[in-house]
Amino acid sequence: MSQTQSKPFITDLHIHSHYARATSPHLNIEELYTWGKRKGIHIMGTGDFTHPLWFRELQEKLEPAEPGLFQLKKKYAERQDKHIPESCKNNTIRFVLTVEISNIYSRHGRGRRVHNVVTIPSFESAGKLNKELAKIGNLMADGRPMLGLDSEDLLLMSLEADADSLFIPAHIWTPWYAMFGSKSGFDSLEEAFGENKKYIYAIETGLSSDPFMNWRLSQFDDITIVSNSDAHSPQKLAREANLIACTLDYYDMVDAIKTNDDRFVGTIEFFPEEGKYHYDGHRKCNVRFSPRETKEHCGICPVCNRALTVGVDNRIDSLADREKSHTPRNAKKVEYIIPLAEVIAEIKGVKSINAKSVTHMYDSVITELGNEFDILRTIKTSHIDSAGFPELSYAIEKMRKKDVVVDPGYDGVFGTVKVFKKSESMQRDAQLPLIA
Repeated sequence: MSQTQSKPFITDLHIHSHYARATSPHLNIEELYTWGKRKGIHIMGTGDFTHPLWFRELQEKLEPAEPGLFQLKKKYAERQDKHIPESCKNNTIRFVLTVEISNIYSRHGRGRRVHNVVTIPSFESAGKLNKELAKIGNLMADGRPMLGLDSEDLLLMSLEADADSLFIPAHIWTPWYAMFGSKSGFDSLEEAFGENKKYIYAIETGLSSDPFMNWRLSQFDDITIVSNSDAHSPQKLAREANLIACTLDYYDMVDAIKTNDDRFVGTIEFFPEEGKYHYDGHRKCNVRFSPRETKEHCGICPVCNRALTVGVDNRIDSLADREKSHTPRNAKKVEYIIPLAEVIAEIKGVKSINAKSVTHMYDSVITELGNEFDILRTIKTSHIDSAGFPELSYAIEKMRKKDVVVDPGYDGVFGTVKVFKKSESMQRDAQLPLIA
């Protein structure tokens, strides 16, 4: 049995492969390994294990490591290690078999569209589940298969395939495709799962909510609140993640999530305002409303006179039975981050995180200082400054203090979170020629 490490494992269980729609072609297992090292992740999902070609690739390139976990085979790892800075090579990368499934079905007289994440500890069990799901829909069509299958039935099928599988309702508040979404979701876990609610041990916050928002619902008191990236490109890995002080062992990790004991330390979060469904609105009409403004307009868009897309903040408010200030006695640690590339793009004054100036500085920073999570979370800002990155030091200090400027997302439009106020940006822009 592996020993628990001194620091919690950074764990991201909800990602995708290049076989899922609207994902990067670079989402292959080698790139996941590489970016896991660069980011400082320890345990990550494979995503999409139901897709036959991805499943075959996973079997070809992964090998068993600790119980229920997998590692990249040596010949592939050595090839990738040549392109990873020495400063980022220390952390161990392990994979767990995961998939997100889109369940489209009718329940209690309403159409439901719900995304769920399943984790499973072996290729044998995953293959058994795949065989059953292939009878229901075309698994080749998408890495995130769309199946005419009730979420409760998927839950039971997952447990039948392996009693140690873990079933997590994904990004639980997203309006269109989530267990509690305003457009096609439920108002309670009992409504969705009946007596089998007892097998729901965790829910996923999604980018547009955080634990504080979810703690307002007493029905979640015995549920672990997890956060994952739902990454559609390697660079987006662990933009949200979990901190789990377990042994390097699938069963211990899952047990920590199921029991929500001290091994489950907490989560790393997006600022929820940055999520693309935080506020209400209409993207096409350029209308963004807070819940109060939506109420004032009776839920109707003032431009097109149609119903607004009700976002996460409003939906939680409608179902919450506690005030916003409520914090449970067993509250877990909550950390907020802005991805390093976004911080650098703001420093450089460019919009794209893929700009050459951003990727060049990102590579320089991690080569000098280490992996992204250490830079964002633990390395002293004075050390970042002395390493030759004074603006980054200042920006990270502000981020850690949550001294940020937020512009909430709505109806599929990502919000923005900035570390520099407008006056600071103008002052920096004026100084850039001197700095250069």
